[in-house]
Amino acid sequence: MYNKFIYNIKPMGFTWETSDPFLFCVHHLDNYPAGNGKMGPAASLEGRNLGQDFVLKDGWRMYHGEQIPGFPAHPHRGFETVTVVLKGMVDHSDSHGAAGRYGNGDVQWMTAGAGLQHSEMMPLLNTLGPNPLELFQIWLNLPAKSKFAQPHFKMLWAEEIPVLEIADDNGKNIQIRIIAGSFNEMAAPAPAPDSWAADKNNEVAIWLITMQPDARLALPRANFPVNRSLYFYKGSHLKMAGIEIPPYHSVSLSASDEILIENGISESGLLLLQGKPIGEPVVQHGPFVMNTMQEIYSAFSDFRETGFGGWPWDSYENVHAPEKGRFARYSNGTTEQK
Repeated sequence: MYNKFIYNIKPMGFTWETSDPFLFCVHHLDNYPAGNGKMGPAASLEGRNLGQDFVLKDGWRMYHGEQIPGFPAHPHRGFETVTVVLKGMVDHSDSHGAAGRYGNGDVQWMTAGAGLQHSEMMPLLNTLGPNPLELFQIWLNLPAKSKFAQPHFKMLWAEEIPVLEIADDNGKNIQIRIIAGSFNEMAAPAPAPDSWAADKNNEVAIWLITMQPDARLALPRANFPVNRSLYFYKGSHLKMAGIEIPPYHSVSLSASDEILIENGISESGLLLLQGKPIGEPVVQHGPFVMNTMQEIYSAFSDFRETGFGGWPWDSYENVHAPEKGRFARYSNGTTEQK
């Protein structure tokens, strides 16, 4: 089934397997009902395993939230999260006092580095109708030299993320949203400063690709030994290097070759992740990703002793005022309002 161009074709579950320098990716797709005025669902929560609600019931999940969907305060150390929100909103709060609300095309690039707590809640702001939410969260590893970097987040606002529009030889349209890296010399905004992606020699790319029915796209070459994976999350089928790829499957690609993607009869949605491998030992335990088990023990010990700065908010499910728009308030006191 495989050839020298594509290999490791796998069905995708709730979490997606990735290759170094990435750690994993998850695709959240929830059709939330109208909000109840308190940013939770105007629907019964009976029958849900609140605090651990990962079963898709009535088209949505509460995750770890008990009143509002999302992920209440939890710690991280040693890696980065890149959160790409296509629909809906996410409320960020962290142990350094930083906060934000972002969504509908925005991306948050957060370096956990030496350690912080943050919450990621999904406020249901529309009380008159549904609150659809779709997002990807991508975990990008940090090399040993950066695992204790100062925690930091950067907003890549939707208005600032370049979108490349291409028409193929038959006039079919392809749209490429460039979150990291570059495509045809169109470059993404700079990532967080301590990221593996900050060095262009690492050729980190995060592209969201939308293809019209029957469209064809040639992926440009990267340099060996870059790892490249394609996640086919929406559509009917693809053909690549003579092999048909069913929907909701991932494919590992040779990044050293130009490979043609031929879309099927439906509009397709694809996520491409690539990067030069870090090539260091990876020891992960829950929210901590380090190079040795001793460093994992130290991360748990440090968190117990310091709380990575504690939790300065009234609730572990902290959300911002319903009328608050898209914004970011950083730990140095500066604020962006969109």
